[in-house]
Amino acid sequence: MGFLKIHVQRGINLAVRDIVTSDPYVVLKLGKQKLKSRVMKANVNPEWNEDFSLYVTDPKLPVELCVYDKDTFSFDDKMGEAEIEIAPLHKAAKMHLKGIPDGTVLSKIQPSNQNCLVEESCITWTGSRVVQNMILRLRNVECGEVELQLQWVDVS
Repeated sequence: MGFLKIHVQRGINLAVRDIVTSDPYVVLKLGKQKLKSRVMKANVNPEWNEDFSLYVTDPKLPVELCVYDKDTFSFDDKMGEAEIEIAPLHKAAKMHLKGIPDGTVLSKIQPSNQNCLVEESCITWTGSRVVQNMILRLRNVECGEVELQLQWVDVS
């Protein structure tokens, strides 16, 4: 089907799990695939700036994102979770656009109770690529957001 490139930019105001701070890392899951970012020591506003790729066979399945606090002597603490809907990005990528101006907005997704978006997320044509920037509000936690960018890559 295709690859989903995910650029995990940063965490914003993540939950404190170690007295005054946390040691967060991100786990991305799609089907049996599971990818993990590096641990950012003592930082509730980490700049991961890491790239990941997941092979997608069914774009209707969401990517699961989980943030954890790394602990040395006990199990890692969960710091929230979110789901990333990739169907709108896949749909836009299937338009097979060419020759349109850089920065053209192809689609807009509004925050709702069904998604984890903090604000409107635009799917744009950028540098001959279909990309989507988003900020996700983490669920099942008192605070925290994760900023990321998605890009669809067709397998020919």
